Amino acid sequence: MISNKDIHLFEDRQRVLLHMNEFICLRPHPSLQAYISNYNITFPAKGLMSDNFTSMPCGCATISIEVGSKNLYVNLDGPITKPYIIGSQTSQLKMAVTIEFKPAGLFALTGISQNELADVSIPFDGVHTKLSRLIATAIEKAKSTRELVDNIDMLLIENMYTDLHPQLVYALKNIVGCAGNISVRKLSGDIHYSERQLNRICNQHLGMGAKSFSRIVRINKAFHLLKKPNTNIAFVSDVMGFHDLSHFVRDFRLVSGITPQEFRKNLSDFYINPTKF
Repeated sequence: MISNKDIHLFEDRQRVLLHMNEFICLRPHPSLQAYISNYNITFPAKGLMSDNFTSMPCGCATISIEVGSKNLYVNLDGPITKPYIIGSQTSQLKMAVTIEFKPAGLFALTGISQNELADVSIPFDGVHTKLSRLIATAIEKAKSTRELVDNIDMLLIENMYTDLHPQLVYALKNIVGCAGNISVRKLSGDIHYSERQLNRICNQHLGMGAKSFSRIVRINKAFHLLKKPNTNIAFVSDVMGFHDLSHFVRDFRLVSGITPQEFRKNLSDFYINPTKF
């Protein structure tokens, strides 16, 4: 099993998205980049994150490998539509490895309707027993960060169940391109599907309807704008296309559980993935 020093020896700079003393964020293999946004390898240290450190909703799934002092667990978090606290649990681990999917990426791996998994946290063994065990073995036996990442790449490539739905891909591209500021009627018209058909596909592949996913994308864009120093909240509301500030605050709270002001006040307590959208 690798140690903290091994992440500093990773040589493929093209794959590194972010690198800190106890943490490295890496791109997956190019053939996986339609399904996976990144891999995170973390060696939690005292003070690295607060007990209240919270992962904000992104509408995407995650496979988490948690390495404790005696045990290793492979867990699945289905598409996330609600904030959830990860700080107190992660800080107790020796190492954590996360595979962060892009929208619909988990469906491509499992073929399981995602509305059954939305906001569900379960052992991955119950979803894909063989792959769960192979991932655990890859983590345990890896002698370097490169070996660990290459093995995870190989396992995911070999076990991909299906390609992404072409009409869904087009709809997702439109949602992200418009920063979530697009109607379901416009989306359904663009792919020549009824709104009912579009929502059926979204629920199956994303775990939520098109409107809910668009709202999450929109608020995630707002998260990144609000992280910029001296950015005015009213300005962000206007840039994101809200009718007025009250509508922005309402949708922001609906997704994140807090107000934009509370988010700005406690920025270091929140995890927002920079590579999802």
